[in-house]
Amino acid sequence: MTQKGPPVCNLISVQIQLLRDGLRCWLREYWGANSIMKSKEHTREVRNMVLEKFKAGLGYKKISQALNISRSTVQSIIRKWKEYGTTVNLPRQGRPPKLTGRTRRSLIREAAKTPMVTLDEMQRATAQVGETVHRTTISRALHKCGLYGRVARRKPLLKENHKKSRLQFARSHVEDTANMWKKVLWSDETKIELFGHNAKRYAWRRNNTAHHSENTIPTVKYGGGSIMLWGCFSSAGTGKLVKVDGKMDGAKYRAILEENLLESAKDLRLGRRFTFQQDNDPKHKARATMEWFKKKNIHVLEWPSQSPDLNPIENLWQDLKTAVHKRSPSNLTELELFCKEEWARISVTRCAKLVETYPKRLAAVIAAKGGSTKY
Repeated sequence: MTQKGPPVCNLISVQIQLLRDGLRCWLREYWGANSIMKSKEHTREVRNMVLEKFKAGLGYKKISQALNISRSTVQSIIRKWKEYGTTVNLPRQGRPPKLTGRTRRSLIREAAKTPMVTLDEMQRATAQVGETVHRTTISRALHKCGLYGRVARRKPLLKENHKKSRLQFARSHVEDTANMWKKVLWSDETKIELFGHNAKRYAWRRNNTAHHSENTIPTVKYGGGSIMLWGCFSSAGTGKLVKVDGKMDGAKYRAILEENLLESAKDLRLGRRFTFQQDNDPKHKARATMEWFKKKNIHVLEWPSQSPDLNPIENLWQDLKTAVHKRSPSNLTELELFCKEEWARISVTRCAKLVETYPKRLAAVIAAKGGSTKY
């Protein structure tokens, strides 16, 4: 018997498979080479050579074959030269913005009109008009026009009568001489907590170590206890600093004044005709207290309510709290001791500078029409 050869259908199947494999290899090489060419930018010399051959009368196909670049690239280079008169790559606009100009302007107006509006609220507002964008997109749009998210400052509530009295005070004293402010004895009370200084602290740490003890700030309920202090100062330096025992009332306030006010004025060499500053706390404005001032012939500066920014002693309180908590007092006795030591260390230069620049505070109030200032 003669041996039969392989069936014709099998031969055809093998040939088809070989053709498929060859086609795959060719396509892989072709598209790989073209992808490299697409991602690579031609040099200035190549683009100029394309232009020279075009001016010499060669067609797109011949230029493509002569320079071994695709015909579409030749066409693109020549089209750019016809439109812009150059082969240099021009600045590109980049990806089209997802926010339309109208929506962007609307977001800017909303943020300027309502500074407390959140990104989530603005994101929902843009979605309602058919533009769904990320919060970051909205944030970038606001940044471009100078609007940035910042922590809102806490300031005393100012009603219209407060603004009016502040403005009147500033206008009546803005022309006062420097010598007049040097004769003012500034005063106030403040509370200092043992562990309650709420300044931000930063720690260098690795991921997932935020709760390690070395990366945290220990806190206790109610700040671990606190003390109330009364103090005063002038441009000549700091005066007495007194711890208030128990709750402050009118009688206790007058006792503090009796023991410390005139002595502080004497130590600071203010003379007899000095001016005493205090805020409008009820115990400060009590009838018995005002009679005490009259009896002692002490002139009291008329003061607008809700105006801690006009009292430069607030800056000294901040300096004091920062310095004391750097020393980490462990109990209330140490806290009082450190407060008195750091109060005495405040330089005369610091006090004099606060008083010297006081007219700037008044000018800021006038500029704000009685509103809050940066001080």
